[in-house]
Amino acid sequence: MILNYINWNTDPEILNLFGFSLRYYGILFASGLIFCIYILKWIFNREKIPSHNIDKLSIYAMIGIVAGARLGHCLFYEPSYYLSHPLEIILPITFSPVGIKFTGYQGLASHGGVLGLLIALFFYSRKTKHSIIDTIDLIAVVAGLSFGFIRLGNFMNSEIIGIPTTKPWGVIFERVDNIPRHPAQLYEAISYFIIFAIMITLYKIMRDRLKNGFFFGLGSLLFFTARFMIEFVKEDQVGFEDGMVFNMGQLLSLPYIVVGIGFILFGLWKTKKLSA
Repeated sequence: MILNYINWNTDPEILNLFGFSLRYYGILFASGLIFCIYILKWIFNREKIPSHNIDKLSIYAMIGIVAGARLGHCLFYEPSYYLSHPLEIILPITFSPVGIKFTGYQGLASHGGVLGLLIALFFYSRKTKHSIIDTIDLIAVVAGLSFGFIRLGNFMNSEIIGIPTTKPWGVIFERVDNIPRHPAQLYEAISYFIIFAIMITLYKIMRDRLKNGFFFGLGSLLFFTARFMIEFVKEDQVGFEDGMVFNMGQLLSLPYIVVGIGFILFGLWKTKKLSA
């Protein structure tokens, strides 16, 4: 039986002008955030939250996500390298014997991005007096859209690849090797888009009964359960994960899953108590 695998060899760089690289990943990352902000504007209007809050939220969230995702990757996955090259943590460049090369921020960890976002929202809440529980609930409704776009960016980069497979939908990432592999990035992207559809539907039809952290809890449970399961068909990202029962992505997902269950239970209990 001859299997027709998908051959993938797209250049992740769209163009390069005077050393500045425009890449699919950056465009998809930004597009996901823009779409989320657009939907959040509709949600804020529906919730009768001051419209200027969305502008403040956008700034705080952008800084928190990027800073947290970058630090998360550097400290969780490659601490020895980045602690000896600290400037490369904050600058989109690498230093080498032949000079300085613009690379963009290659290395962002979703677990760190979520943690950075939560920290940023604490300061946003203090600034605007908008309840942090309510804020994270509303962001959780749209977060899957952003997560999905980021994984599409990983696919364009031929990174975060899956383990070898004989499935007919296997992808040969020619920039890596000539082995058909699980398109793990697409598995995640599809999962996150489905979760987004579930969350926005629940918000529309059951918002009066689902509050006080429920959406944040449900999002954490669904996103990181999906991440935990898909990690089984991913290649390990760094060498020290070899031989581990659960890799770093799975270990970092477990606390979010536990916290998610806690917030679901708390949200249901709190809402029932307030409506009694």
